Amino acid sequence: MTSNSPTRGQLERTLSQRIQALYRTQLGHQPSRVQCQIFDGKVVIVLEDSITKPEKVLVENGQEELAEKVRDDLDKAMHPQLSELIREVIGIEVIDVLSDATFETGRTGTIAVLADTPQFRESQNNVRRPKGENTPDGDE
Repeated sequence: MTSNSPTRGQLERTLSQRIQALYRTQLGHQPSRVQCQIFDGKVVIVLEDSITKPEKVLVENGQEELAEKVRDDLDKAMHPQLSELIREVIGIEVIDVLSDATFETGRTGTIAVLADTPQFRESQNNVRRPKGENTPDGDE
């Protein structure tokens, strides 16, 4: 990896920001938090407060089954755009997307399976130094 290559943390932050923006523009609803973790050829995404207002109205009116169908259909409709976004950021094709939501907690979890394992540049925080060697900011 070159020194210009992004770190895992940089890719995860970029993905989180772009996914939050995607949900805002496509669904008119912005999750309060999006967490992404990349590992072993997979991207795990957790969206907090991901349930839209129409879905909440359905649940509040005893239509949870319909709300679940709406959520499932929305997730499936978002998969191609989500796959393309991940490919743009990480540079590896997405071969499968699995997702589910829980109305009780308002969370949505998604796993994107990649065609290959991404390569990253190690962040300075992860580089092991010999005992006693100072870090660039002077701390041990």
